[in-house]
Amino acid sequence: MIKTTKLGRRAILAGAAAGSALLAAPGIVRAQSPVIRVGMLLPRSGFFAQAGQSCHRGALAAPRVLSDLGYRVELVHIDTESNADIARTQAERAINDGVHCLVGSFDSGHTLAIAQVAEQRQVPLVINIAAAPPITEQGYKFLVRNFQTGPQLVTNGLRLIGETITATKIAPKTAVFLHANDTFGQAQRSAMDALFPRANLPFTLAESIAYDPRAQDLSVEVTRLRALRPDLVLVVTRASDAVKLVRDMVRQRFEPMGIVSPGSPGMYDEEFYQALGPLADFHISNLPWVNPRSAMTKALEAAFLAANPGTRFAADAFNAGFTFEAILIAADAFKRAGTTNGPQLMAAIKATDIAEHVMIGGPIKFDEKGQNPNIGSAAVQNRNRTPTVVLPADSSAAAPVLPMPGWQGRA
Repeated sequence: MIKTTKLGRRAILAGAAAGSALLAAPGIVRAQSPVIRVGMLLPRSGFFAQAGQSCHRGALAAPRVLSDLGYRVELVHIDTESNADIARTQAERAINDGVHCLVGSFDSGHTLAIAQVAEQRQVPLVINIAAAPPITEQGYKFLVRNFQTGPQLVTNGLRLIGETITATKIAPKTAVFLHANDTFGQAQRSAMDALFPRANLPFTLAESIAYDPRAQDLSVEVTRLRALRPDLVLVVTRASDAVKLVRDMVRQRFEPMGIVSPGSPGMYDEEFYQALGPLADFHISNLPWVNPRSAMTKALEAAFLAANPGTRFAADAFNAGFTFEAILIAADAFKRAGTTNGPQLMAAIKATDIAEHVMIGGPIKFDEKGQNPNIGSAAVQNRNRTPTVVLPADSSAAAPVLPMPGWQGRA
């Protein structure tokens, strides 16, 4: 049996007083819940709304798949409004209202705020997407992360860049690293500074340029790119600023060999395709991706299309896949633990060993820090406005194309 519940801020406020009263009366014995109530903390409005909605669509698809697998879950949908302070407050209120486990929250800053609440209240947090290394380096006992850290993303991303160069036989001499100046972008910059010198790539990194993702355009940054004339532009973006970047490149007629992300969202999102049309094609994102050969991926895609009519699974696969797996982890732990007691449920989550799942990689397991070390990566190139795996070769649907075609004639 699986239920899905929408819980807005007012509903959480209404339950806060009752939850506080129960917490203040430890002598009250609660009956064991027949289901695990999972609070889905996602930024469904505000600056990160596009990504939050994409994750939310994956959550909407989860009940059908989990029910078929015999799991008992009730989802409580909560909007963090793209604000870390609200994310923290909503996590607290959700726990007061009886949520047994938290899932979230896409943005690393929001996730760190939620992690503090989860630790204080001894309620498990299963991270669906958030890459900043400090999340699993601060000794938190009540969280696990089923997502790569920033250094893991960059390490795998740089390796795939080398494989792409080999496969396409291009000969880039220089690159520039362009990144957002938010928590995630700065973490990726630190990883790039540390890892690029050891990556043995056949080009130099001329410069790293930070930008404000909330800026109206990226014309200044693109002017700097034109002056440096790199063969490759390596980017850490979100969808909205990736759109600005390409538009300003087209306006200024700057055409590198390729635009490649060594591990970030943005260029595979539906927002990117809708805004740019043919100009969205041929950009490459190196990142974890769904395994198209997994039976569970096929089941999730079918459930996704039923729950979200008119929405393409391919464009949401990254966000939807990791969000589904976070819920799967919570449901599987509850089934094994037989209790929603926070410490006992957390112990079951840390003992997770799920061989059949959605994303590329080995079994879902967690190390002593709560990190899953078994997540793989793929090179995903936009082809006909669809994210398409081009490497590794044994799971690819097409061969990579570089240099990318010029802007003229595409639009």
